[in-house]
Amino acid sequence: MSTIEQIEAAILKLPADDYQKLVQWLLDLDYQRWSEQLEQDILAGKLDSLAEEALAEFESGQYRVI
Repeated sequence: MSTIEQIEAAILKLPADDYQKLVQWLLDLDYQRWSEQLEQDILAGKLDSLAEEALAEFESGQYRVI
């Protein structure tokens, strides 16, 4: 049995409260990693073209408020 299979089996045995804590922990971890990746992408300039496009649309009046 692989480590992943062991983890999955253990998760299935968790009481409801512990399961909810695990779910929240995983969501928080996923958000943290996503946020770190976004920050790295920003610093690397990967989003510059999107920002320039958005500013150009705003300055030309081609935007809508939602």
